[in-house]
Amino acid sequence: MAATALPILESFSALADSTRCRMLLLLDRHELTVSELCSVLQLPQSTVSRHLKTLSDAEWVASRRDGTSRYYALALDAAGGPRSVIWDLTRGELLGRAGTDISQDTRRLERVLARRTEASKQFFASAASQWDRVREELFGREAFPKAILSLLPGDWVVGDLGCGTGTTMEMLAPHVRRVIGVDSSEEMLAAAKDRLKGVSNVELHRGSLEALPIDSRELDAAAFVLVLHHLPAPGEALVEAARTLKPGGRVLIVDMAPHEDENFRHQMGHVWLGFSDEQVRRWLQQCGFEDVRVDQLPPATDATGPALFAAVATKKR
Repeated sequence: MAATALPILESFSALADSTRCRMLLLLDRHELTVSELCSVLQLPQSTVSRHLKTLSDAEWVASRRDGTSRYYALALDAAGGPRSVIWDLTRGELLGRAGTDISQDTRRLERVLARRTEASKQFFASAASQWDRVREELFGREAFPKAILSLLPGDWVVGDLGCGTGTTMEMLAPHVRRVIGVDSSEEMLAAAKDRLKGVSNVELHRGSLEALPIDSRELDAAAFVLVLHHLPAPGEALVEAARTLKPGGRVLIVDMAPHEDENFRHQMGHVWLGFSDEQVRRWLQQCGFEDVRVDQLPPATDATGPALFAAVATKKR
């Protein structure tokens, strides 16, 4: 017992500093860079880096590269594990007596996340008419069918979250009872509405993927097809997807494997340069999914973009 308890006991000292606790509250919600933490906490980089090192040495934070950036996140064990229990108690205490600093951190975090999405918004506002051609040039025509086929029970209601111009909805509609598409871009929804004229079992809604205009437990399945890399906080969108799914419902993610082409960030409004299998599994498990499967998709011969993966998981009953 002593061998396993000692690291946990040693880690307590990392939680004794109010700034580090503020930092962990932020990293519990989102992955953030050093510069983003500096903006939110209004501290110099040297101070933020020093606190991150302390938290990293105590194994309270983990980091990963995304192109030329490095993102930090809260590192916990499985639900019910000692670190998770300690953090649940610590977070409850912090939020229970939240003062001005934490409230201001929350407001400044919202501004930081808003800056992440600005490039994506500008790109989609101008690219709706060309999006199908751009996507085919990058990933080919046949990138998604194998992943989509896992969502074909005829009585299902399926959510296409981040539906864009409606290509996935068009593929799904003949095979399921109803398809609900949600997107935040008016231009993309206009293109989807035009594409889906005459298709009777589809619905289109404008809304945020972090606050879906879909009732709880309404969906049998939810799909994110080349969407998460545009979101400032993919984990929040997955939490919302879990809310809208029935127990036993399934989520499908098709997205890019990690790459280092910064042109995607600057020219196409990508917030993230792909996701690793480990990261996707962690997100899904933290959001209440199980039976997670992540498969790399075979590249299309005419594709010029990064490699893709498909992840499927089931909401716990």
